[in-house]
Amino acid sequence: MANFEAYQEYQRIEDYEEDSPPGEEDLLVHVPESLKDSWHHIKNLDNFFTRIYHYHQKNGFACMMLSECFELVQFLFVVTFTTFLVNCVEYDVLFANRAVNHTGQGQNPLERNKVTLPDAILPSQQCTQRIQENSWIIFLLIMAATFWIYRLVKVFCNVLSYWEIRQFYIKALKIKMDELCNFTWQEVQDRLISLQREQQMCIHKKELTELDIYHRILRFKNYMVAMINKSLLPVHLQLPLLGNVVFLTQGLKYNFELILFWGPGSLFQNKWNLHPKYKRSGNRLELAQKLSRVILLIGLANLLLCPFILVWQVLYAFFSYTEVIRREPGSLGARRWSLFGRLYLRHFNELNHELHGRLGRGYKPTSKYMNSFTSPLLTVLAKNVAFFSGSVLAVLIALTVYDEDVLTVQHILTAITVLGIVITITRSFIPDEHMVWCPEQLLQCVLAHIHYMPDHWRGNANKSETRDEVAQLFQYKAVFILEELLSPIVTPFILIFILRNKSLEIIDFFRNFTVEVVGVGDICSFAQMDIRRHGNPTWMSEGQTEASIYQQAENGKTELSLMHFTIKNPHWQPPQESSLFISHLKEKVQHDAQGGPSTQLLLSEAPLCTSLHSNESGTGPENLLASVLAHPILTASGLQGRDHRFVPPSSAASAAASVLASLSTSHHAHPSRSRPPGLLPSSVYPETTMHRNDRAVVNSMSHSDSRIRSNALHSEFASAEMSLHAIYMHELHQQSSHPQRLSGQWQSSVPMREFHTSTGSSAHACHSTNISMPAPAQLGGWKEEEEEEEEDQEINSGSTPKKASPHSS
Repeated sequence: MANFEAYQEYQRIEDYEEDSPPGEEDLLVHVPESLKDSWHHIKNLDNFFTRIYHYHQKNGFACMMLSECFELVQFLFVVTFTTFLVNCVEYDVLFANRAVNHTGQGQNPLERNKVTLPDAILPSQQCTQRIQENSWIIFLLIMAATFWIYRLVKVFCNVLSYWEIRQFYIKALKIKMDELCNFTWQEVQDRLISLQREQQMCIHKKELTELDIYHRILRFKNYMVAMINKSLLPVHLQLPLLGNVVFLTQGLKYNFELILFWGPGSLFQNKWNLHPKYKRSGNRLELAQKLSRVILLIGLANLLLCPFILVWQVLYAFFSYTEVIRREPGSLGARRWSLFGRLYLRHFNELNHELHGRLGRGYKPTSKYMNSFTSPLLTVLAKNVAFFSGSVLAVLIALTVYDEDVLTVQHILTAITVLGIVITITRSFIPDEHMVWCPEQLLQCVLAHIHYMPDHWRGNANKSETRDEVAQLFQYKAVFILEELLSPIVTPFILIFILRNKSLEIIDFFRNFTVEVVGVGDICSFAQMDIRRHGNPTWMSEGQTEASIYQQAENGKTELSLMHFTIKNPHWQPPQESSLFISHLKEKVQHDAQGGPSTQLLLSEAPLCTSLHSNESGTGPENLLASVLAHPILTASGLQGRDHRFVPPSSAASAAASVLASLSTSHHAHPSRSRPPGLLPSSVYPETTMHRNDRAVVNSMSHSDSRIRSNALHSEFASAEMSLHAIYMHELHQQSSHPQRLSGQWQSSVPMREFHTSTGSSAHACHSTNISMPAPAQLGGWKEEEEEEEEDQEINSGSTPKKASPHSS
């Protein structure tokens, strides 16, 4: 981060909806005893709203408690089973290294030397004696028992608190448990906002906004996103031979949050307030030294616990993945969004389910892009290894079919299993020779879903350096497992030798980028999505922002986050500066749409564009997005439109603007629909041609089914709308940042220089590659999609909601 010493003072922002008289913000209204079950004046709203969100996302009380109970049983099973395998099994007998003679009466002579499973298990007395004689085993069992009891107490507390949340859903929100799955989070959130007007859950303001709820649920998460955006956290390591490596594991992330947010010596004095001493600049050096000592102590604690954590990681990985790898060896070659990728690509104020849905839609195009890179040398080797392995495997299978006694030969089953795994792995390196992919177009399709892309990727999609950077966001499953296994070893050294050196920068960051919002508490100023304070002039904020380079969010994070939040929350009324930015964007869209293709033309191209993107079963929004992305390619190639007339070349920006303007016009035809100025209706209008069939289907369904389908359609079109905005804003950013590239020629989302150079240059744009695209493998072990929710529960864990004190909420 640049210019950390050019700090500014901590600020207090008066909420523009604040209704408390000056000097009476801490007034506590008396609540009659008869209303104590009405959830008036809740003390810890962060914890309360977070539990409400998790309760909805995890499908209610029964599912949540059953999962937590099975986690307890699972931990107990791993410890008990491992102890049994180490101390109670006679492996010499099991491996037939020592003969066993059964001399019982009536024993068949032919079976006297046959080894049975009970022969390899020691008697209980001998097993107990072995455990008692091993002091290390006893020590580990005591530690495991202590941890299990701690988890048991925590589960009991969760049962009590989530039972109260269940009562809140039933009594306050009027949502029955058997109907919970039919409600979206936006509907639950609307009921929370309405309930605030009646029961005053927050004592500092009569009205709650969508942004207030997001701020409380994502208070610490927004800080993490901002620190990744400003490159403050040490996740980039320079290693010999490997170069730049991104290393961020669940264990390392847990330690970051422990140090900064809720651990002993952290910067926050409670869940919603930064400690006052960190808000002043006078003693920044002293505070940095104190933070450095805290980091050192936690790093040494990690180093001390490293052997125990490492043993647990290895055991848990073994029990979780061994059977899956044996059954599906190719699952290790599947990809997943890395933990770093989830933070780098996350918008400010983006809830977990919104992030998971967006990255889920981007999984297929990103997999296609990554699979478009193959090594010819590796392909030749893989084909030959697969041939030799397959030949030997075929002979072994034929011999087994001819005579099953072949299976009794020592290690024959092992050989068959290993050969099958080798064949599966080598096939993943052999490309499909019938597939042809364009890296630039694929990367543009990836951008439509992930919304963020460094400038230097544009025009360099066919380079291995770009692929390596994408791989940092979209890693192999095997890499994820390896990093988690190495995490107990690497984490202490990152904390002690790298993070400590950033103590002063961290202190400055929290002082400079923390603001107090009345009724919410201390939040990251980036989470305000304030264009004036954190906008970037090259992202359509020119003339509207006063931010220095140090204060600007990188990669258009402020602008894109504002658009995303406004689209996802259509009833939210943005502040004046944000409304001005949205209005400016609307005017720009209307202007650029005049020179763009018509929406009817884009819809007519949808089937061809869907084929180009290999989207076999795309929905309406996905097909429309595909047509916008592929339109520049079709027009540049000279293809005729449906009316057999030549279509002039146009860019993805003008195509996106045309669709956005068309939908905006549709909004004006329905003034009763509440929507902020400049945005498109996320609702599906019955009068539009695209959705007329959906209307007929919806009308024929029951009210509940109709609402579910309508909500699904709203979500899909809102996602498509944001994707179009992301494409459009990235194109405008390129125009602003590199005007020399676009002067005198039409702009393209895909660098079209390959189409205008000498013959044969198209080989630079498209490659014949392997599209072996596995679906996201659902493996056991570390939870990948829910780890953020669990960490949020750790941070926000506390007692059940109580009446507020004068200084709470």
